Amino acid sequence: MMHFNTLLKHPADWMKGSGPHSEIVMTSRVRLARNLRGFPFPGYSQEHQRTELLALARPCVESLAEMSGGYSEDYTALSKVRKQVLVERHLISREHAARAAGCAVVVDPRQNLSIMINEEDHFRIQGIRPGLNLRSAWQLVDKVDSSLEAQLPYAFDEKLGYLTACPTNLGTGMRASVMLHLPALALTDQINQVIKAVGKIGLTVRGLYGEGTEALGNLFQISNQHTLGEKEGEIISQIEKVIERVVNSENTARQKLSEDNPTMLCDQVGRAFAILRHAYVLTSKEALNLLSMLRLGADLDIVTGCDRSLLDMLLLEIQPAHLQLKAAKDLSPEQRDERRAEITRTWLQSLDGPSNISTIEPPPEIPPSDNDDE
Repeated sequence: MMHFNTLLKHPADWMKGSGPHSEIVMTSRVRLARNLRGFPFPGYSQEHQRTELLALARPCVESLAEMSGGYSEDYTALSKVRKQVLVERHLISREHAARAAGCAVVVDPRQNLSIMINEEDHFRIQGIRPGLNLRSAWQLVDKVDSSLEAQLPYAFDEKLGYLTACPTNLGTGMRASVMLHLPALALTDQINQVIKAVGKIGLTVRGLYGEGTEALGNLFQISNQHTLGEKEGEIISQIEKVIERVVNSENTARQKLSEDNPTMLCDQVGRAFAILRHAYVLTSKEALNLLSMLRLGADLDIVTGCDRSLLDMLLLEIQPAHLQLKAAKDLSPEQRDERRAEITRTWLQSLDGPSNISTIEPPPEIPPSDNDDE
C-alpha cells in the first residue's frame, strides 16, 4: 500500500481544475452510509467491538480492485496533524479525525475514493470528482458498495432500506453534495437569497468542511437532507437541476459585474493579488477570501496566464495542518501566518498583475437550462 508522504506528493484528480462547470463547481461528492448486522453503531459500541469490526472489514476494503496501490491507515498510527491533513483534503470527516482505536481510512491512489471505517456508521464510502460530476461519483461508490455487500452482512430492512445511526440517512444512506465557488453572487449581495431558495426545496447549504463550518473563500456545499423513500438517481437529478440554476445565477452575476462595475471588479481582484503577492503575514481566513477573488480574476481573464488548478492546490497547501506537516514541527498561529504568506508569495511570484479594465471581456451569456420551466 501507499505511504502517507507518497499520497501527499500526488495531487488528487479533483485538484486539477477540470470537469463540467469547473470554474464554479469545484467538486462533486457522493457518500454512502453503511452498517453491518451484529455490531452496534460506532457511537454506541465499546472499543473492543470497533476493533473487532475493523479487523473484519479492513481486509475486505483493502482487497477492492479500486484500492490497489492505495493508502490504508489505522488511526492509532496516525498523528493528530496527519489526520487533520486528511480532513483538509476532504478524504475524512472532522468527526472521524477525532476518533482513534478501532478506526481506519482507505484511499485509492488517485484520491477519488475514500472509505472511513467506524465513523458515525461502520462505513462511510465517499467518491469525489472534479466539476459537476455527481453521476460519475455515484457510479464509483455504487460499484464499490456492491463489492463490499457481496462480502459483508449489511444491515438492511426491506421497508426502511439501509439502517444508519442517524435517521436522516435511513433509506438509501446516500448524501450527494457539490462544492461551489460563488464570489459574484457574494459581491452582488445575492448569496443569501440563493441559500434561502435552495433551503426551501429540501437541500442544505454548508461551509468548506461541511456541517457547522463557515463558508470561507465564498465556497459553499449544497447537499440533500433526506434519503428515506427516494431513489439514488432521483436525488442526483434533483441536485443537478438546482446546481445548474445556481451556476447560471453565478455566471449572470459575473457578466453583470464585468459590464456594470468593471472598475470595482478589477479593484477587488487587484487588491487581492497585491496582498497575496507581497504580504508577510496572512491568516487562514484572509488568505482564503483573497484567493477567492484571485480565482475569480483568473476565470474572467483579469489575471492572465493564471492556471486555476494552481490556485486550488495553493488553497490546500496553506491550510494549518499542511503547513505544520511541511514544517515537521508544531507551529504557533503567528508562525503559521508567516509561513502561509511566504508560500503564497513564492507560488504567485511568476504571475503578472491584473490587466487594464478596458481589456476585460464579460463571460459569455449562458443559455437557459432545459429544466428552467420545471
